[in-house]
Amino acid sequence: MERESISHIAHGDHPIAGPLSETSVERLLARAKPPRGARILDLGCGEGAWLTRALARYPDATADGVDVSETALAAAAHEADRRGVSDRLRLHRVPAADFTAEQPYDLVLCVGATHAFGGLAPTLAAVRRHLGPRGLALVGEGFWERPPTPEALRLMDAKPGDFADLAGTVEAMEEAGFAAVHGHTSTPGEWDAYEWSWTGTLTSWALDHPGPDGEAALAAARGHRDMWLRGYRGVLGFVTLLLRRV
Repeated sequence: MERESISHIAHGDHPIAGPLSETSVERLLARAKPPRGARILDLGCGEGAWLTRALARYPDATADGVDVSETALAAAAHEADRRGVSDRLRLHRVPAADFTAEQPYDLVLCVGATHAFGGLAPTLAAVRRHLGPRGLALVGEGFWERPPTPEALRLMDAKPGDFADLAGTVEAMEEAGFAAVHGHTSTPGEWDAYEWSWTGTLTSWALDHPGPDGEAALAAARGHRDMWLRGYRGVLGFVTLLLRRV
């Protein structure tokens, strides 16, 4: 199976593609408080979970979502239709780093998608390019809760320098020309809910679809579960910061 298909199935029961609850997402969007008629951009929007909720909360806003996954963008379009916000959402299938726009945005999001730019620093530079003078950004990134063991790094196929600790992550965002005006650190419960849903939903689908695809999905679910339980559980954290340009 293609990785896009596996991800789409795995997120079926947890559309927030990251370790945040629905309540946490809504609180962060409420705290952003973009101006009337706001322009919103999500770089690496996936299936549009953040954008469709933002448009439902702010009925005079418009939004652009950028992603390379055809499967994810189709799901985003479907969700926008379901929520009645499709007339205010434009979806772009293009690498996030290549997206351009004629006007700046009032709110720019990049949550759990810094890999699209090759890391946090280039992500922050791209966010800043798209942001208006008084704009706000929501950026979500991993950080080390505690120093990873060699075994954890092996399972994650990661290096110690891939993330900083929480203080270092906040400092990196502020050194990029932002001030952190709010934030949410994902709780262990949010992490567990996300990971159990990801692995469990994919496992259930695999058992319902015997054959090569089911076997591939089951292997992916078990591999991911081992990476989580034996690798980054309690080691990797996640923070979503609301940033203002300075």
